[in-house]
Amino acid sequence: MRLSTRSAAFLRAHLVNLVCALALASLALTPSLVPRPTAFQGVMAGLWFMVGFQLGFAVRVAARNLRRRVGHRSSGLSTAAKDAPGSATPGGRRESSALRAGGLAAAIGAGLLLYVLGYGALVVSWQNEVRELVEMEPVDGPGHVAFLASMVITMVVLFSIAKGIGALRDRVGRGVARRGGSALQVRWASRVTGVITILVLILGLIGGGLGVVGQIYQDRDAGTLEGSSPPVLPGRSGGPDSVLEWGGLGRQGRAFAGGGPSAAHITQVTGVPAQEPVRAYAGLSQGADVHARAELVVEELERHGGFDREVLLVATPTGSGWLEPQAIAALEYLYAGDTATASMQYSVQPSWVSFLFDPELPEESSRALFDAVHARWEALPEADRPRLVVYGLSLGALGMSGSFESLEDLVACTDAALFTGPPANSEPWRTLQLNRDPGSPVWQPVFRDGERVRWQSKPGDFAALEGPWREPRLGYLQHATDPITWLDPAVIYRSPEWLSGPASSGGRGSDVSDSMRWIPGVTFLHLTADMLVSEAVPPSHGHNFGDVAVDGWAQVLPGHGRSPGQLDAVQAVIEGIDTHDPTWE
Repeated sequence: MRLSTRSAAFLRAHLVNLVCALALASLALTPSLVPRPTAFQGVMAGLWFMVGFQLGFAVRVAARNLRRRVGHRSSGLSTAAKDAPGSATPGGRRESSALRAGGLAAAIGAGLLLYVLGYGALVVSWQNEVRELVEMEPVDGPGHVAFLASMVITMVVLFSIAKGIGALRDRVGRGVARRGGSALQVRWASRVTGVITILVLILGLIGGGLGVVGQIYQDRDAGTLEGSSPPVLPGRSGGPDSVLEWGGLGRQGRAFAGGGPSAAHITQVTGVPAQEPVRAYAGLSQGADVHARAELVVEELERHGGFDREVLLVATPTGSGWLEPQAIAALEYLYAGDTATASMQYSVQPSWVSFLFDPELPEESSRALFDAVHARWEALPEADRPRLVVYGLSLGALGMSGSFESLEDLVACTDAALFTGPPANSEPWRTLQLNRDPGSPVWQPVFRDGERVRWQSKPGDFAALEGPWREPRLGYLQHATDPITWLDPAVIYRSPEWLSGPASSGGRGSDVSDSMRWIPGVTFLHLTADMLVSEAVPPSHGHNFGDVAVDGWAQVLPGHGRSPGQLDAVQAVIEGIDTHDPTWE
């Protein structure tokens, strides 16, 4: 392998940068909980390669300073060897040194190329292993092209930005020098300029990005999903006799109120005479605050007979107002439409924005709605009350479960609860996990023999425990590969229990790759990246719970009377529901 003089010089000058770049890119490509789209993985690799390359400059400065200190200590060493008999002439030494440097650069270049090729093959095998575990097809040729293209584009963009910052630093340094500044002043002016420019770029990207996201979701909230239309059947917000206008429900509210099964379709699927399900929903603009919206929802329930149904569900949506259609429809099919669902919007932003900038809002909204519904429910004669049930998915689970002080408070106030994909800081989920029965794994815990609370990843998990499950029941739908559930800051500095060993010995979930290892700091970043693509996997994995909604409700809220054949028919319908790609909701 021969290198041009320019390439060899670049290798010699930037070897430390390249090593740092490859180290960070390599860490970014280690296996995680869920497979990533190849283009997304390429962006991650390119980003961390360029971060590592820039980090290399700091490492070189630190190494140079260390050499200077060591050099000062050894400055008294003899230089007699320079004039020893038989030594080469200065010209000969330079020529020999250049030849040796060229050969060394070629060897280093060959080594780096072999590493990239070998590690690339390992990365493909890792990704295909993760994909197989979550029932996805292996990476193909177009996938490799998408990865390389996105990686190169990301590197070019970031390299151009870095060159621009470098040019600005040089310009400021030259300006200071022309004004008579010392070498130290020139150096510090250049460094400060670089730091300030990077900070401005980062803050500008964050602020501008959030502004763009906010505008995008404001516009989305004003729009209507394809297939959503004002209800013509009674019992729906925005429909006949509704106190809430269709236009004010928000994008996801309109999808909820205008969607779901009709009584005729429920009868067609189950063979049981059905009623039209009640769906009450208030949009963000419909009320001055959460309490005003909650009162409107209660008024809507009363107007449509929601308090006369067998089951009354209070559900908290995700950040943008989205309610998982499988979970709501599953309950309506199970109880032949003799249900009422109450919910309301608290934000137009996606869940991750709502969580970062107003983490208490989901809980505040949930508590306001539940308290308003519960107060009206409690005023009814005890014999006439519907079964009061609560539900939440992801940020909605965090909000609704946080509305109660403890497990005891939750079961005292409700007849059943189902929480799906709870975030790591959810309560009482976190306390229940920490106090689970000895020997039960963290991704499939058992708490007090499952007497009140049980966890499910796949249909049948709830019923797998042999002991009695007393009512009111609390059920959690939870996957071992769901990054939203395991995204805990403690993972930065401590190996998590869900990575305590190989799957064969129970050290991790069966669909978590044995190749995944805890790496301080890196694993947390993996979870953060995985969170963005956690819906892009088949059901039973990641943050996709559509396949367990029917069995979840059937077990948490028994008494529906559906036969195994009817449950199978409902399951087939639920699996075919279009969720409208909820990844960013």
